[in-house]
Amino acid sequence: MRFAATDIAGVFEVHAEPHVDPRGAFARLYCPDEFARAGIDFTSVQINLSTNPTGGTLRGLHFQDPPFAEAKLVRAVRGKAFDVAVDLRPDSPTFRQWTSVVLDSRSMNAIFIPEGCAHGFLTLEDDTDLLYQMGRAYEPGQARGYRYDDPAFGIGWPKEIRVIRDADLEWPAA
Repeated sequence: MRFAATDIAGVFEVHAEPHVDPRGAFARLYCPDEFARAGIDFTSVQINLSTNPTGGTLRGLHFQDPPFAEAKLVRAVRGKAFDVAVDLRPDSPTFRQWTSVVLDSRSMNAIFIPEGCAHGFLTLEDDTDLLYQMGRAYEPGQARGYRYDDPAFGIGWPKEIRVIRDADLEWPAA
């Protein structure tokens, strides 16, 4: 695996290094030892799958406050998505800034999002599925969010939003 830092401290694009032969490809997608060697303290304790039949589906911006904050490793296992992390750590030099990675199942890349960041994505193709490896189990009643179009963040979503749930439209502005 290769880890590429983004403009936000602690957010990384993670690249698989597949072994290819006539049968196809085989790739390691997560290894706690490799994460530790890259300076990332992350152990996956829960795995979630988000299925999205329609391109232009937006989910987010989601997070949980401490002590329930979640780190996550997110990858497309089918399709393609514009994935966003927003820094919500008040003491961070990149507070309220965002970064993005296009997750593509064909390239086998992922984004690692540390605790203290909000997460959202917009599917770029129909039938896009994202696999989440979580560093903490979901805690009912602790879900928080901000609006995807909050001017405090100024996220440049690259495609028309066609599907979004009412609850995501009701999140407050930062």
